[in-house]
Amino acid sequence: MRAVPRLHGAPSAFVRLASLAALVASPWLIGCGGHEARTLKMRTALDAGDAKGAIKAINEELEVATDKELPKDIKGDNALLVLDRGSIQQGLVRFDLSRQDFEAADKAIDMLDLARNAGDSIGEYVFSGSSGKYQAPPYEKLMINTLDMINYLEQRDLNGARVEARRLSVMQKYYRDTLNQPNNPVLGLGSLLAGFTFEKSGETDEALRYYDEALAFSGYASLEDPVARLAAQGSYRSPRLKALLEKRSEAGAEHAEDGEVLFVVGYGRVPHKVAERIPIGLALTLFADSLSPNDRDGANKLALQGLVTWINFPTLAPGQGNYAIPQVRLDGRFVQLEEAVNVDREVRAEWKKIEGKIIVSAITRMVARLLVGKGIEAAAGKDNVVGLLGSLAAQATLSALDTPDTRSWETLPARVAVARVRLPAGRHRVVLDARGWQRTQEIVVDKGGWQVISLMGLR
Repeated sequence: MRAVPRLHGAPSAFVRLASLAALVASPWLIGCGGHEARTLKMRTALDAGDAKGAIKAINEELEVATDKELPKDIKGDNALLVLDRGSIQQGLVRFDLSRQDFEAADKAIDMLDLARNAGDSIGEYVFSGSSGKYQAPPYEKLMINTLDMINYLEQRDLNGARVEARRLSVMQKYYRDTLNQPNNPVLGLGSLLAGFTFEKSGETDEALRYYDEALAFSGYASLEDPVARLAAQGSYRSPRLKALLEKRSEAGAEHAEDGEVLFVVGYGRVPHKVAERIPIGLALTLFADSLSPNDRDGANKLALQGLVTWINFPTLAPGQGNYAIPQVRLDGRFVQLEEAVNVDREVRAEWKKIEGKIIVSAITRMVARLLVGKGIEAAAGKDNVVGLLGSLAAQATLSALDTPDTRSWETLPARVAVARVRLPAGRHRVVLDARGWQRTQEIVVDKGGWQVISLMGLR
């Protein structure tokens, strides 16, 4: 066997340069694509209308064998994947599995706490880097309880729906009182469903309070009849309810033997986050005023080196199906839907508030890379070529490893529409259609009874 010669003494300059080249290249070869890469197969399947294929892709990422199985570690990215799976399960009318996923993820995801400083507002937070713990923006936490209420109402489980309604109330109170954000339309949909839940539970004044909140966010024309009916039984009043009752003062009586159906149709998907790159010069031009003088000088020095000339940050991709028109047919007749919430618009509005801060944060991290490189160069000695190369290599390595945080709940519907219909007791046929997803079934409505029928067309 031929012996391998051993090298003695200090490594040659060639060996040192080869090692530095490997240091520069290695992160580009093994770097992670971030959360958006983990959800690519899921999104592709949903775009093709293959909901089961989307769930299969999620299960592979979660390393679970079945749709019923939760991952051993449900923190961080996995909690978001479980949320995504819960939304798709709901679209497949698998309400038990959707409920399991929503509630498991809800426990694992914290909402951003903006109350620690008196000057904080919902528009002033900055997401953590992709390596940090994910904290959901408030609208995501609100939507977990809102959509989970649908799961319980679909199964006529008023006890479970009331629990979700009360959890939602806690989030609403925090959102309204602590964050001083009373006008997010996401709250309107949750209040509508909570009002329906308490109305059907026989808790009249509680139902009227929730309906009052819902009316603050939308016209909700379908609420006029039930509010007028409930007001005759309850005592709760507000300026909005009084105005509605005056408008309805001459309304005719309803048939007590009728039943009613509440339709909830979600369609499209909110924009997910993608990694974006822009030149340092452009970033400095756009956001120089938001940087400290030291960071601005550091960024300019790094740009002049010519090695790392881009900054990485997350941004929003286009949404899906924002202008679609869902349809509901009852016994062959079309039912008029009204928009309950434009989730896509809320996601973009929230992002616009913080986008500048996120880019500034990316520039700040870039400056930190400069300082690391300068430290290596100083340690190697002044005018040391290897030290200079090591400095540049370290900066390039850290730049490659700086994966933008692209985490979010990607399977939230872009919009949600509702309709509430009174109909004679008996058997009826309903057809819901949104973005190529369809739900068709026969329903039986009892005298004075109710049903909630939903569809989430996440395409």
